[in-house]
Amino acid sequence: MSHPLDPLSITEINVAVRAVKSSIEYKEHFVFNCVTLKEPPKQDVIEYEKSGKHPIRMAFICLIDPKNGRVYEVHIDLGTQKHLNWKEAPPQAQPTLTPDDCFLAEKIVKESVEVSEELKKRGIDISKVTADPWSVSYSGEKEWRNHRCVQLFLYTRNFDEDNHYAHPIDVLPVVDINSGKVIKIDTCSKVRSVPQTPSNYMAKFRPSLRNDLKPLYVQQPEGPSFKVEGNSVSWQKWNFRIGWNYREGLVLHRICYIDGDRNRPVVYRASLCEMAVPYGQPQYPFVRKVAFDVGDYGLGYCANSLALGCDCLGHIHYIDGVLANSKGEPYVIKNAICLHEEDHGVLWKHVEYRTGKSEVRRSRRLVVSFIATVVNYEYAFYWYFYQDGTLEFDIKATGELSTNDLGEEDEPKHGVLVMPGVNAQYHQHMFNARLDMSVDGFNNSVYEVDIKALPMEEKTNPYGNAFIAEDTLLTTEKNAKRVINSSTGRYWKITNPSITNSITKQPVAWTLHPKSSMLLLAHPDSWIAKRAQFATKSLWVTPYQPNENFPAGDYPNQSVGCEGISKWTQNDRNVTNTDIVLWHSFGLAHIPRPEDFPVMPVESTGFKLRPFGFFSENPSVDVPPSPEVKCCKE
Repeated sequence: MSHPLDPLSITEINVAVRAVKSSIEYKEHFVFNCVTLKEPPKQDVIEYEKSGKHPIRMAFICLIDPKNGRVYEVHIDLGTQKHLNWKEAPPQAQPTLTPDDCFLAEKIVKESVEVSEELKKRGIDISKVTADPWSVSYSGEKEWRNHRCVQLFLYTRNFDEDNHYAHPIDVLPVVDINSGKVIKIDTCSKVRSVPQTPSNYMAKFRPSLRNDLKPLYVQQPEGPSFKVEGNSVSWQKWNFRIGWNYREGLVLHRICYIDGDRNRPVVYRASLCEMAVPYGQPQYPFVRKVAFDVGDYGLGYCANSLALGCDCLGHIHYIDGVLANSKGEPYVIKNAICLHEEDHGVLWKHVEYRTGKSEVRRSRRLVVSFIATVVNYEYAFYWYFYQDGTLEFDIKATGELSTNDLGEEDEPKHGVLVMPGVNAQYHQHMFNARLDMSVDGFNNSVYEVDIKALPMEEKTNPYGNAFIAEDTLLTTEKNAKRVINSSTGRYWKITNPSITNSITKQPVAWTLHPKSSMLLLAHPDSWIAKRAQFATKSLWVTPYQPNENFPAGDYPNQSVGCEGISKWTQNDRNVTNTDIVLWHSFGLAHIPRPEDFPVMPVESTGFKLRPFGFFSENPSVDVPPSPEVKCCKE
């Protein structure tokens, strides 16, 4: 039998879908929005690991009735093949836009007579048009609340593989994919000609390529140092499980580190659970340009099939992603998840200068990654495991700028011209990582740590050189809404109050180290801020609840906001010496450059988790010296 946290298999998806279709509530015209694992309660997983007793294995299925817009949530017992409950989602809930939804939206636009007529005014043949499907960020359009909306930014191409982002069109249709109709077309008051100058990034269209780059090979003749058994991974004292779903994509479960004869837990579950990408142009309709990429599209649905040699180097182990389409049919994204090792420079070194004796160790890290294409952007997600106990999460943003026509402006005020007539608007990428911590057990506390200089004082600091690391206990949810402070080197320490370190006599701990990051720039009274409350703080801490998984709510698509973490934390629950979840928000503010076009170099953001008084010494001190190899010399 599969582990309780393993993703659904093709067989299990088929079983779940058959069970739904056999229910009296099911109608033939229903659309399957998702079929995914319903993760068992935490205590049931712990009991399974102790005794082998399997919890009930359940599938969660979301269905849409396109005739009336109603949404249904169904839980299927995969053992009995019967549904345990069938309930209607809250009114006006709009689930994730699936790949099938996005293709349908583009089809509706291309078959629209009204859109075709608008394009004819500009001398554009609709057969050469591409339509980028964007979720519609609610901006007060009450008349759309009962529609399942997609807005489509239009572009044209000079030839089949032409980069269409060089040719934006000033026509923005909105479709209702339930009814299959265009419900609005936004245009400029003055018809503009479409920029025609090409700008392409594919190698075959470049006038020349560099010819001085020598081959660089990564070879592991004895194979990799990691082991994979099903979804269980072990490497250099680390061990964890890999999960997968349509919404978050890659999920890490039960992250532990072997310390002597103990397998010590660190994180129960880790994932990138939400994003918000708000654009900064204040004119309508661009105020609707805000994508919640996790909740609106699903990172699993958007995942790439990774290719050896470009996406990953070295000895690779791939794991497929299994999902279901709008008919409930399973399909496989081959090589969705990549595991490989990387050299990472020096791990540690010291030269005893008196004797000239040098000890140095190379650092190696395990990389677990996947890449998602969300319309124009690529997001590459990397979890790095290090030999010294550090765990790092890195997001590399690349792909294409979502360009637009200048609209009513002659020069962009909230964007940058990346080509004549092609406007790349200012925007942010705000991320939120859900970290269900388990530092040597589930009862944990969080301290905020600020490094502060002490005042000069005759008895305690007569020379003015003293400074301290000041710990402040975060006691309740409201008290634990925190913001990065680079001036004090602020980080957060997650402790287990019941277990002390043998050296420090202090509770064992791990620390969360943020990177410098801006918070959400939208005004607190804006619809954007109401919908993306999670991005207004760098850190939130909540007591674990199995139904609290997404900080912008279960259904952020077209939501009016004030759901999710901003609602949960109003109760101001205790977060000390209990089972807690950390929600870390971070991101990028993107002021585009001409150098970001026609394709963007990667820009990175993320965070680190590091042991702090968890071990009794440097856990990587036992890494052996690297074997001597012949080096190439000039």
